[in-house]
Amino acid sequence: MNKMKNIPHRLYLTEEQMPKQWYNLRADMKEQPDPIINPATGKPAIVEDLYPVFCEELAKQEMDSKARYIDIPDEVLDMYKIYRPSPLCRAYNLEKALDTPAKIYYKFEGNNTSGSHKLNSAIAQAYYAKEQGVTSLTTETGAGQWGTALSEACSYFGIDLNVFMVKVSYNQKPFRKAIMETFGAKVTASPSNTTNAGRAILAEDPECGGSLGCAISEAVEKAVTGENCRYVLGSVLNQVLLHQSIIGLEVKQAMEILGEYPDVVIGCAGGGPILGD
Repeated sequence: MNKMKNIPHRLYLTEEQMPKQWYNLRADMKEQPDPIINPATGKPAIVEDLYPVFCEELAKQEMDSKARYIDIPDEVLDMYKIYRPSPLCRAYNLEKALDTPAKIYYKFEGNNTSGSHKLNSAIAQAYYAKEQGVTSLTTETGAGQWGTALSEACSYFGIDLNVFMVKVSYNQKPFRKAIMETFGAKVTASPSNTTNAGRAILAEDPECGGSLGCAISEAVEKAVTGENCRYVLGSVLNQVLLHQSIIGLEVKQAMEILGEYPDVVIGCAGGGPILGD
């Protein structure tokens, strides 16, 4: 039986109810993912192998398969409170349109400047860069949501940011570029002539419209050759999944308040929203 007789269209937790820790899924996985391979040695990487590319604390989170919960730093929580907790919504009209007895809920993550969930990890990654004393970051973006989120986070923590944006999106979405630049980021259409990777691609195909793989290559090159610079990524990595666990933790708490428990949970893990970036 539901604890709440009339389930609202939107349920907001209070700031005090917001989770204070992230959940590390790897700690509960009976079968661990294959290890990251060091391309230089062909052997499984150790955490120190990641330090030239990633911030040290993020590299540790990437390799961590033991800590079940990791405390969210107070500085990250303070920025989260600008737009979190996000609402758990009951899709009454969709249920009616489908003529289904199922109760459908969804978590709305679009109520922030970046327009998506990506800010959850962008804030954390920018924070750890600031704590390490890193002065600049590089990243890639496709449609621009991740680049927008990281631009906002870097602006908040006072870190320079170089964004390599897939060239076709760079040309199609000038307003995304404008938002990133408003937050102080430098946005470069990828492939570009600013890196060896970009120049090699352009030499082979001068009209190349770019890809995420190309933009990643340029961003990583810029990070490892730059002074006091690191690379950050908005999806795929364990550290990103860790930061995004705040969504599920909020849902779990909200469902308990409603007296509900889901039979089916649908969500993306790894690559982010197909249309988002």
